[in-house]
Amino acid sequence: MRLITERLILRPWEESDAEHLYLYAKDENIGPPAGWPAHQNVEESKAVIQNEFNHPEIYAVALKETNEAIGCIGLLIGKNSNFDISETEAEVAYWVGVPHWGKGYIPEALQTLIKHAFVDLKMTDLWCGFYEENIKSLRAQSKCGFTFAYKSENRYDKYFKDDRIEVITRLKYEDWLRTQL
Repeated sequence: MRLITERLILRPWEESDAEHLYLYAKDENIGPPAGWPAHQNVEESKAVIQNEFNHPEIYAVALKETNEAIGCIGLLIGKNSNFDISETEAEVAYWVGVPHWGKGYIPEALQTLIKHAFVDLKMTDLWCGFYEENIKSLRAQSKCGFTFAYKSENRYDKYFKDDRIEVITRLKYEDWLRTQL
């Protein structure tokens, strides 16, 4: 499936995206704040595409003009989520490469993904988490209607083997629908 926005295409990842993925995911400003290590080489990025991004509802955030993958966005539905949620709820996860920060790409992609989740997939609630120090992520969520739900004080990060404070936000279908009228 492809979702189209004004400037972006949300599309399935392709193995040919590995070089672009590595270009952005090797940056220490991307993965570690989100809880995953920076990529070490193109082969690792290719493996991530094959094993982690090769799932329904995980999309490359690609520039419409060039089809270059500049980030990732997706829905982790029900038991696939990192949260204890039902099969009618989904966790939203995303990132965008540093050269594309501040251009509004993630809120643009997120608004389209939210509509897809609520209208096409009939989700009742969307959840999103971020580590407390990742204020950029909070800004994108807030722009799209997510509000504070709770804070998890001792969220264990499996890659960095430490405990972090994770803030969880939520967007209910009813609240989103009110903004569409």
